[in-house]
Amino acid sequence: MGAVRAVLIDVDGVLTVSWEPLPGAVEALRAVREAGFGVVLVTNTTSRTRASIATTLADAGFPVGAEDVLTAPAATAAHLAERFPGARCALLNSGDVEEDLAGVNRVGLDADGVDVVVLGGAGPEFGYEALDRVFGHLQRGARLVAMHRNLYWRTDAGLRLDAGAFLAGLEAAARVAAEVTGKPSPAFFAAALGHLGVDAGQALMVGDDVESDVLAAQRAGITGVLVRTGKFLPQALEAADGTPDRVVDSFADLPALLAGLRSAQ
Repeated sequence: MGAVRAVLIDVDGVLTVSWEPLPGAVEALRAVREAGFGVVLVTNTTSRTRASIATTLADAGFPVGAEDVLTAPAATAAHLAERFPGARCALLNSGDVEEDLAGVNRVGLDADGVDVVVLGGAGPEFGYEALDRVFGHLQRGARLVAMHRNLYWRTDAGLRLDAGAFLAGLEAAARVAAEVTGKPSPAFFAAALGHLGVDAGQALMVGDDVESDVLAAQRAGITGVLVRTGKFLPQALEAADGTPDRVVDSFADLPALLAGLRSAQ
């Protein structure tokens, strides 16, 4: 690992829960920026656009703008433009991310001739009829693109089921493999590093999902830091397919961790 110059940060469960700041998170992010570290927020959130996320966080006191946010929907739009230009894409997602999907040739789930099914974040829209329509499109040869594989996320009401649980069933039933555009996709981490202008060895990734955030980042050469907030579960850490480089209680501990790493280097 080289000298740390930048930090990749998950949002939900790390900085906020149900969009309310976690204790010490606002002050910690200010301290990280004041210490001169580059910052990019890398989120699988599929219910809001980059601009909406940035506005909500800024209103809560976080020193961020839309240019600091990379979302799975925005990464999905870039992926579709590169891999499936002009394709008829049917989206199943909870939340309005139209702005981040600019340029995508959108059609409804009930349309004929769907080329690509895009799976976003789960919500009430993920009922039997919608999932069965997706299954039908996949049987007829449509490609499957998923914004993420998250199984659940943390809200102020507890853990909630996410799209990864439905994605696993669709892949098994239709005998297809989804192309994943958000975390844990290596391309998503590469885009974040490119945005910051740093190499993998000069960056940390801070997340509450041991697999999709932390271990996926470590496989990309980025130092992983797991926080014990958000969706963190001790049993998930014990069962993980690897060991995080660092584990801290919360994002509030990050300035001290970075100071220690900088001193050691």
